[in-house]
Amino acid sequence: MLLASAVVVWEWLNEHGRWRPYSPAVSHQIEAAIRSSDPRGGSVVLGQVDNRLSPYIIDLQSMHQFRQDTGTIRPVRRSFYDPASAPGQGWQWEWENDAGSWTPYDMEVAIAIENGHNRQQNCLDLTPLGFCYLIDYQNMTQVNRQSQRYRRIQRRADVPYPLVSGPLPLPKGVAGLTQPCSCQQCMLVLSVKANTGGAGGAAAIQTLGRRSLTIQRAKNLAPVAIRPLMVMKPQRTMSSAATVCHAPLPQRSSLAGLSRPALQRIAMAQSRALIASGVPTVPVKNLNGSSPVHPALAGITGILMSAAALPVCLTRPPKLVLHPPPVSKSDIKPVPGFNHCCRKTTKKQTRKGKTPEEVVKKYLQKVKSPPEEDCTICMEPLGGASGYKGPGVTPVSRAESVGRLAQCGHQYHFQCLVAMYNNGNKDGSLQCPTCKTIYGVKTGNQPAGKMEYHVIPHSLPGHPDCKTIRIIYNIPPGIQGPEHPNPGKPFTARGFPRHCYLPDSEKGRKVLRLLLVAWDRRLIFSVGTSSTTGESDTVIWNEVHHKTEFGSNLTGHGFPDPGHLDNVLEELRAQGITEEDAQTEK
Repeated sequence: MLLASAVVVWEWLNEHGRWRPYSPAVSHQIEAAIRSSDPRGGSVVLGQVDNRLSPYIIDLQSMHQFRQDTGTIRPVRRSFYDPASAPGQGWQWEWENDAGSWTPYDMEVAIAIENGHNRQQNCLDLTPLGFCYLIDYQNMTQVNRQSQRYRRIQRRADVPYPLVSGPLPLPKGVAGLTQPCSCQQCMLVLSVKANTGGAGGAAAIQTLGRRSLTIQRAKNLAPVAIRPLMVMKPQRTMSSAATVCHAPLPQRSSLAGLSRPALQRIAMAQSRALIASGVPTVPVKNLNGSSPVHPALAGITGILMSAAALPVCLTRPPKLVLHPPPVSKSDIKPVPGFNHCCRKTTKKQTRKGKTPEEVVKKYLQKVKSPPEEDCTICMEPLGGASGYKGPGVTPVSRAESVGRLAQCGHQYHFQCLVAMYNNGNKDGSLQCPTCKTIYGVKTGNQPAGKMEYHVIPHSLPGHPDCKTIRIIYNIPPGIQGPEHPNPGKPFTARGFPRHCYLPDSEKGRKVLRLLLVAWDRRLIFSVGTSSTTGESDTVIWNEVHHKTEFGSNLTGHGFPDPGHLDNVLEELRAQGITEEDAQTEK
């Protein structure tokens, strides 16, 4: 017996097709969730260990990362590396980006850089890895071989990535084999042999040394998702009588550049070795190849499962559909009842004429005898002076020290209301801090941008009888104005243009009309701190929910959702926008 081990690195696929590593802390969190979650799969909230990742959730069953605020979905994978490599020893290699912060290299690149460092090389050419860079170890810089631009790099000590290990028998009789096979197919056969009285072997097998073959691992051999089909099997516990498959497997270093046909041939060779060991075969229909994993890999699993008389359910896993099928310009039509298809906002126009005191007085009624209760703004008795001592509030007579809001009837110190108004958007409106009743027309601090809307000839799930209204919001980054939290400081605009969808129904068009009012009043977006990412000075949604997922609802931001339109109407009403305002948009 030998104790084989591997370092686990969880990675996500970016928009450029590159696998980017999560931090060691996040990888430890995901591994811990796998060990403790329901065998059928679970989810991992990444913000528990890194508040910068608070909007992200990993679904372990579908192996995808979801971003809750934008609805973006990306594949994730569980990769394995040598414990002696950089991730196993706790070394992080990073380069300095344009913002002055440090970005980690892709894991394979970091391992290559660490190996060159350990060999005491003066430099390392990354061209064989697909990058036109030269690493200069003496100056700790990265040089772009085309532009000759230099960037600083650093080698930083961190927590090692999680290590998995398991007792494995030494292989016998296979020339050149340095590791026993531990592919998903062999793990399934181990459970079959364990339940049919197979002799010898190991109690458990851990995945070894495969950088590009990603396996979903769960307790007690839980349901396993293999693209392009889902294989569901009952939970069985491995006994100590399991036998290891000695199907030939190339060494770890030779797997890196293998194509899909090469990997398929390896899988077929493994299956032939397994079948030769006494596992009977049953025919399985081939499925069309609609994913990076060849149908043969899924078919092999079906063969092995069926051979053990285990139930096999072949179904395609749920697929995220963020965008509609391609639409030609001739198929894009105006929204019925709307004479326009685009709306722009500009920078806020300064209101002149009324002072904060004049605005507040417009909505107040005088109170001769204040009740014996506290002002809910300063928490001082209404019969006494205001607890606000800051600048910008002029003294008032005792007769005007307390006022009652005309519509809702709540009472406050006059100076407290003036201070609250000065700390807000100063747009001529006032909102009761107790019941949120809005006086006047409320506006926000949404930056300048463009809102487009039109009808596309596709239906949303749950709305088969109508077409779809597509809304496209586009806000560029810029400089904060006086109405923003940090005037003069730049703000970012992540994820734009943002595509949102409504059914082209009577109620859907009503919601669109009110959204146009909200857009004109600069209430759709705001500038502030993202409650999901923690980033400050960025464009954020302003409490009016939108659907950003077109053909599915895997992220919670899609359809079907029977209550969505009513919820949006209620959220707009809370912003002071009612159906009466929609009349102005007809």
